[in-house]
Amino acid sequence: MLSIKQVTKSSRSLLFPLLLFNFKNNSTSLISPTCSTSSSSSSSTTTSLYCCFYYDYSTAAAAAANTRDRGLIAKNVASSIKEWFEQGRNELLDRIFLTIRKHGEDKDTLGFALSQLRLPLNEKFVLDVLAYGNARKEIYSCVKFFDWAGHKGGFFHTRATFHAFFKILSKSEGMSVMLDFLDSYSETRDLYFHHNVRFYTVLVMGYAVAGKTDDALQLFGRMRFQGLDLDAFSYHVLLNSLIQHNSLEAFEVIFKQISLRGFENAVTRFLKVKYLCQQKLLDEAEAYFRKLVSEGKGNKDRSGERFGYAQALRVLVDGFCQNGLYVKASGLIEEISKLELVAMEPAYGIWLKNLVHAGEIDAASEFLKSKNSLEGYVPDIFRCNFLLSRLLKDNRLGDACDLLIEMKENQLSTDTVTMNAALCFFCKAGMVEVAYELYKSNLLLGFSPNSLAYNYLINSLCGEGSSDEAYSLLKNSIRQGVSLLDMMMDLVLLALSKNHTLGDSTYNKFMSTLCRAGRVEDAYVMLGEFNRRNRAATEATYRLLIYGFNKSNRGDMAARLLLEMQDKGHQPTRKLFRAVICCLCDMKNPEMYFFKLLEMQLSCHESDANVYNFFIDGAGHSKKPELAREVFEIMQRNGIEANICSHIFLLKAYLRNERISEALNFFKATPDSKMGKKLYSAMVVGLCGVKRTSLALDFLKEMRNKGMVPGMECYDAIVQLLCSTKNYDVVINIINDLKKCRHRLTSFIGNVLLLHSLKSKELYEAWVRSRDVQNGTSSDLSNLGLLIGAFSGHFEVSLEYLEEVIEQYFSRDIYTYNLLLRMLAKRDLDHALELFYRLCDRGYEPNRWTFDIMAHGHFKHGRKVQGMLWVEEMWKKGFDPTEGTLRFLSR
Repeated sequence: MLSIKQVTKSSRSLLFPLLLFNFKNNSTSLISPTCSTSSSSSSSTTTSLYCCFYYDYSTAAAAAANTRDRGLIAKNVASSIKEWFEQGRNELLDRIFLTIRKHGEDKDTLGFALSQLRLPLNEKFVLDVLAYGNARKEIYSCVKFFDWAGHKGGFFHTRATFHAFFKILSKSEGMSVMLDFLDSYSETRDLYFHHNVRFYTVLVMGYAVAGKTDDALQLFGRMRFQGLDLDAFSYHVLLNSLIQHNSLEAFEVIFKQISLRGFENAVTRFLKVKYLCQQKLLDEAEAYFRKLVSEGKGNKDRSGERFGYAQALRVLVDGFCQNGLYVKASGLIEEISKLELVAMEPAYGIWLKNLVHAGEIDAASEFLKSKNSLEGYVPDIFRCNFLLSRLLKDNRLGDACDLLIEMKENQLSTDTVTMNAALCFFCKAGMVEVAYELYKSNLLLGFSPNSLAYNYLINSLCGEGSSDEAYSLLKNSIRQGVSLLDMMMDLVLLALSKNHTLGDSTYNKFMSTLCRAGRVEDAYVMLGEFNRRNRAATEATYRLLIYGFNKSNRGDMAARLLLEMQDKGHQPTRKLFRAVICCLCDMKNPEMYFFKLLEMQLSCHESDANVYNFFIDGAGHSKKPELAREVFEIMQRNGIEANICSHIFLLKAYLRNERISEALNFFKATPDSKMGKKLYSAMVVGLCGVKRTSLALDFLKEMRNKGMVPGMECYDAIVQLLCSTKNYDVVINIINDLKKCRHRLTSFIGNVLLLHSLKSKELYEAWVRSRDVQNGTSSDLSNLGLLIGAFSGHFEVSLEYLEEVIEQYFSRDIYTYNLLLRMLAKRDLDHALELFYRLCDRGYEPNRWTFDIMAHGHFKHGRKVQGMLWVEEMWKKGFDPTEGTLRFLSR
């Protein structure tokens, strides 16, 4: 058995020419790769590659002509690469992030699960967890862990853990979370902070890392006014931010403050070089650096100074490269390396990055080989990934293979970028079996490919004829939120051509993805392919497409799909018809489209009154009551009797568009046979909707005089309207009338009464006047008056009694509980808290208003810390505070 190094040495001389020949004849594009392994040269190339990545050379070489053996070797090669990937992983840290992903939505459950891991919470461990999560781009999980650790008894976050946390959040996808964190925790210092870490110090660091340098400086000024000061660590975080965000005048001030306080060290001097480079004062920066080196020649063992020199050299080399001075940068690197005073890895790394960025791939490769052989230099994983990605982009497969093997031999700790690059490499190199095996094994590690890696994998599998695996990959990519729309179209059509059965959920997911991306035309093409193969799309799919075309203002296409949907045996709802008609009425020449669709519907369903009703309803919602009237008349001319629904829809069309006189005329002309409770109810509710109070009351009275009992929808609408206009005396009369009809109050009416009782005392005063007039005869409503009085603040009763009275008159819902909380939060927060937990225990789901009431109440009573905790809980639930609560946050 040969070692990996022996294998690679013996095979590379054969491997690279074959690679170059293979990929010259199979030009591979990064956008749309096409891989073929049918040619003899490709087979030889693949065999050589197997030899490079698998330890057993003889077994790999023998596998060339045997498909079964080749599949086995592919698994072994993938297993070898997977072992390399796993070496950079930490079992305990993996368990932490797996736990967070599993229980992250429930704070209590997550806290218990993490506690069960018995983690050694200290500064170093927390920093390791954050670094591990950051490398894997698990920002959400890092936030959850940081929050849990800060609340865990016995541990307090330090300057270093806060700084690491802020650096993670300062990335674009976490910036909003970071700013929310800084803004909302201005009063919660007792949750996280040890007495050795000043609260303002952490905020200054946070705003500095977030790029809010003005806020950071303002807080710093407030500290100084209070006699407080930053420590050395925080001073340097602020100084670095001022450079990055070009606050150069402030830099000079803070730099001087650091010197005056005796905090100047290697980091300060490195930042000075960075500042000069930022100002493009490269000669001055070089002179300053050389002075530092000259002064430090006798201090080779001082690690802090060596770090400062190394970082300063890195920044200076980068400065030269950014200004096109590559020769000067190269000379400086060679000169300083001979002094053996400065750790050269940072400078080598930035030099490689700039060479690759400039397209000097040969120079970068030669430099890397030279430094590796002479000094044993191995770039960090970030530099290797950068170079590897560029080599793959330029189709330099030989060099990419060489670099991958070197990375593997040196056991560099990999990340998701490395894994994605490896997948792309094996696909481009014709080793799709290895890529696919590696993909399957990496799923167990929690790794998900990016869109480019998915693109290569799927295309390569299709090129090999493995359409089933390619289709499975496409479904996984969509499930993980990776959008490959063009590939989706091609692969679904390929699956159809092979008569693969698509489940409804998968099909709908494809359609929804295309529609969400605004590509409803592509979704329609896909639907056409299904139709041509006598496949029946689901009703949900048609609905999705129709709404997609509606959103694109393509009413003509929506109408076409509506007709096709009916041809396939699906029955559209009135709501769907309404959506299509509304879209048609927003187009140019709406009447033409409207009547064309009506004509086509009538050609199939001429005697169906529901068809006419759908169009009358749709025209009314489209603010086209004249079209609704015309359909009503066509219906009569065609000998179809208008039913009660026809009259209601037309009446609503007039009322919704405030054509009151036409509504009244139409109502009066309605035949007695249709003049029933439903039509009256539509009239009352419609008039309330356009705030015609007197007319609504007149029709309600007319209903009662004719012996009709109005439905609760009438009472709901009229009570809401009367309360909104403060006609509270009439409200009391309506409530009395409702009780005479032996109706129980709806939750809606009950909540409206309680809301207006909270707003003012006028409703209760109207109640008292009514009681005096009736001389207390309405005893069955006396407790309701007591309830209104309690909410108005006239007297206090126990919470238990309030709930009992409410249940006597109407059913409680979350809105009722919110009103109770709002009343209690003004008077007794402890009782409000008791009620909050009680409603949760009873199965009610607190909503935005529930949390906001609790937060606002605590702020109002001066309990700012607790108020902030409620706001934090709101944000975790995805709710935003109201403006009134936000005003407390800005104070």
